[in-house]
Amino acid sequence: MGNSFDVAIIGGGINGSSIAYQLSKMGRKVIIIEKERLACQASSAAAGMLAAQAEIEQDGPLFQLALKGQAMFSTLSSELFEYTGIDIDYVNKGMLKIAETEEIAEEVKKQVAFQRNWDPTIKWLDSKELREMEPALSPSVSGGMYLPNDGHVQPSKLTQAFAKAAVYFGAEIRENTEVLSFIYENDQVKGVKTTNGIIHSNQVVVATGAWAAKLMSESGLDLRVYPVKGECFSIQTEKPMINTTIFSDKRCYLVPKRNGEIYIGATMIEDTFDNKVTPGGIATLIERATQLVPQIKEATWERVWSGIRPQTGDGLPYLGEHPRWKGLFVAAGHFRNGILLSPITGKLVADLLAGRLLDEVLHSAFLLERHKETAR
Repeated sequence: MGNSFDVAIIGGGINGSSIAYQLSKMGRKVIIIEKERLACQASSAAAGMLAAQAEIEQDGPLFQLALKGQAMFSTLSSELFEYTGIDIDYVNKGMLKIAETEEIAEEVKKQVAFQRNWDPTIKWLDSKELREMEPALSPSVSGGMYLPNDGHVQPSKLTQAFAKAAVYFGAEIRENTEVLSFIYENDQVKGVKTTNGIIHSNQVVVATGAWAAKLMSESGLDLRVYPVKGECFSIQTEKPMINTTIFSDKRCYLVPKRNGEIYIGATMIEDTFDNKVTPGGIATLIERATQLVPQIKEATWERVWSGIRPQTGDGLPYLGEHPRWKGLFVAAGHFRNGILLSPITGKLVADLLAGRLLDEVLHSAFLLERHKETAR
């Protein structure tokens, strides 16, 4: 087992694995270094929504990046299955962004008009039309935006598929290996020191999510990445209760999975790496969810979990090279859009490392050094 690679990727989550896959396909010699196990943090805790147009309400670099990422999933699902035999459970039955009051309804109607610029199939449904589509919805719901092209996947399967596909193309994975520090000479990264020895590489990618700021502090860069805990639970139903993902502005979502589970989440608790699940957090979600779909009270309880999501000061991820240390790159800070953005993140970062010309607007929006002008 050698210790010299073209690219060392720190972090075995969804984005680290996606980057490894794209780089390995290019013929680069890649290693993923993960301090625990693949997909053990936010990547396995997410609901897997591909909500490009439900969550992001304004045009800009993040929205355009999200649309690019969303468009890749249909082909990606088949591609990863071909290389790995892993079905990522890609479901494309649409999403309902609902409005629980008349006031919210007016705002959502404006979003419908805006989003139709990119997808003319998006439409407004009144309360009656909503319940015709989803009979289990509460009659109190005023209406909602129907997004037929917003789907979902199983995040842990997607991460494993990215990683296994990277291995198919020659990548190596080392789990239970923590990166302690960088090795550099004359402002050029040369590798990393780990708990299992030194790994040599002239290109290093930090893809450690909410933990990126701590690791990057050694390089003199103050990344504005901070943790936001999200708690979730799931129920099981004998017959399908809902068919489409239901998303509320009250930060509650219900995602029906292929196996009959419905994922319900998520709380938002800032500035903590404590991933315990609290009765208060779950109680809040139950209250919100049953207001939307009263039949949830009759379902079978399945499980609870939490994840630590990486948010940034301006809400944009960091995708770029260190302003001083050549060869040191960061891909972190995707917050609630990590799954959605994973395919395009892998491609963009792989192209960046290969020296390919990127879209200048997208590239500049996610630069690492922009933190000098960003206050949290």
